[in-house]
Amino acid sequence: MAKKLFIGNLDFTVTDEQLTSLFSVYGQVVSVNIVQDKFTHRSKGFAFVEFANEEDAVKAMSELDGTEQSGRNINVKEALPRPERPDQG
Repeated sequence: MAKKLFIGNLDFTVTDEQLTSLFSVYGQVVSVNIVQDKFTHRSKGFAFVEFANEEDAVKAMSELDGTEQSGRNINVKEALPRPERPDQG
């Protein structure tokens, strides 16, 4: 079963390719999504990485949480489900 991780405190210049390379050491990465500001298209400093299976995600989380990447100590946590938004009708 796929497992999604939240990656925080990223350097604003980190690319999808760099994150894929970093996390693929621990298993099959299904997707990488660096969250960007919708107006400036600049990274907001966090991303989501989805693994093909939970075991690989847990290993990546334990190995990479708190490590220095591009001069910043990143946070790697289990991604929480997106809260439902109330209808704005």
